[in-house]
Amino acid sequence: MLGNWLKTTVLMAAIVALFGAIGSYLGGTNGMIMALIFGGAMNFFAYWFSDKMVLRMYNAREVDATSAPQFYAMVRELAQRAGLPMPRVYLIDEAQPNAFATGRNPENAAVAATTGILNLLSAREIRGVMAHELAHVRHRDILISTISATMAGAISALANFAMFFGGRDSEGRPANPLAGLLVALLAPLAASLIQMAISRAREFEADRGGAEISGDPNALADALTKIDHYARGIPMIAAEEHPATAQMMIMNPLHGGGIANLFSTHPATEERVARLRALAAGYR
Repeated sequence: MLGNWLKTTVLMAAIVALFGAIGSYLGGTNGMIMALIFGGAMNFFAYWFSDKMVLRMYNAREVDATSAPQFYAMVRELAQRAGLPMPRVYLIDEAQPNAFATGRNPENAAVAATTGILNLLSAREIRGVMAHELAHVRHRDILISTISATMAGAISALANFAMFFGGRDSEGRPANPLAGLLVALLAPLAASLIQMAISRAREFEADRGGAEISGDPNALADALTKIDHYARGIPMIAAEEHPATAQMMIMNPLHGGGIANLFSTHPATEERVARLRALAAGYR
């Protein structure tokens, strides 16, 4: 738990520093101070409200024991096995099979799944996926993913502003236009690298924790294999519009290959499946 709080602190500090660097380009010392204040305010906002923002981005609708009895009961059973409070449960009307967890702590957590994943997977496989999401909750790393998604999006917007409107040095003189282009390119890349460094290891841990919660590592392995196969051919518009949120999903929802894969926040599906199969062999 202490390790995740340290990661959260480092993440927040790194992103505020990026805000400061962009602010310095836009307006010298005064711009840096304003950007640092803005970054601090964004961190505060992200801590308390980013989960609601992300759920709204995906038009997620909350369900309960009446509106989605089987799915809700499955999540409740897994939460009890994990020793967690019952999270809020959401469905997203998207054809792409995917799922994520969000919230600042286990007491304020939410899990969401697309209708596509419920239609594609068997009940056993869905159970494996939701156990993975609850492992994120139990590990208390949902705060990290939600904050990084919100802040990375804000950094990209600020960097684009810097490119189109230019910047000023400490004397108020126009900055080099080439510097503006570099800021626009490098700032979002830096934010993505921060996300990637944290996210890949977190996915492996959630796979392991999900296997422990469900007691069936092969269920999650089978689910990941299916999701990887089908998700590639089905776009998720909300994720494409808000790419910073992609790292929250159990599988990368964005379309792209080649160099884009080098900066993926998700480890290779083949490696995740191999680790889960090895875990399953140890359960016998």
